[in-house]
Amino acid sequence: MAWLYLVEDLDEALRAGDVTQVRGAEAKHMGVARMRVGEHLQLGNGRGFVVDGELAALERDLAVVNVLRASRVPEPEPRVVVVQALAKAGRDDLAVQVATELGAAAFVPWQAKRSVSRWDQKAEKGRERWAAVAREASKQSLSPWVPDVAALHSTAQVAGLAAEGPLLVLDPLGDISLRDALEERPTAGLGRLTLVVGPEGGIDGSEFEMFEAAGGRRVHLGASVLRTSSAAPAAIAAILALSGSWDSRLRSGAES
Repeated sequence: MAWLYLVEDLDEALRAGDVTQVRGAEAKHMGVARMRVGEHLQLGNGRGFVVDGELAALERDLAVVNVLRASRVPEPEPRVVVVQALAKAGRDDLAVQVATELGAAAFVPWQAKRSVSRWDQKAEKGRERWAAVAREASKQSLSPWVPDVAALHSTAQVAGLAAEGPLLVLDPLGDISLRDALEERPTAGLGRLTLVVGPEGGIDGSEFEMFEAAGGRRVHLGASVLRTSSAAPAAIAAILALSGSWDSRLRSGAES
């Protein structure tokens, strides 16, 4: 299996037969992974451009890669945006990690009423931490797309996201299943779908009211009551399986 290394400034003009260099942390990671000259790897910019290459040389903080193929991989549809309530003990970080591995397109941190964890003056640090978690999870899952992480949102701001596409609020007591909600509005050509996941203490009644007033729908995932760290991954798995996104085990992209 090829390794994926993220190079945000990767030259999208690269073509098969070209040679490119990787410097800094990602080159060091190749050394830590004990990569050898001649081994295959992937380079990506996190925005869908991917290079399949062969390691030609490796020094401490410099790698030389022969380009075998360059392609652009479209972003998967539907684009699942996860609104994740802040949670204690790193459970929100875990949610970001696993949801990224399963195919989340973006994250919106949410300061819910019942969130024990609070970012307050450290909101930007928290956002950066989530972004780092998502970046590493993208590498682990060989994803050509690294999820965006938005600034911390209030409940009113989360409700406003309903204007950009379906807003599905996960609720063990929801009046409709996620599957039925998706059948009412098929994912084909949907573009964007937003999932809202509450904190360990649950979503407050006033928050539900605000989401529903904006057009949000309360949906359940069956009889199980999941932790905040596992709810979004479970929902994403269901959405992508039902939409057919998981029918192929290979990501295909147009050669550039």
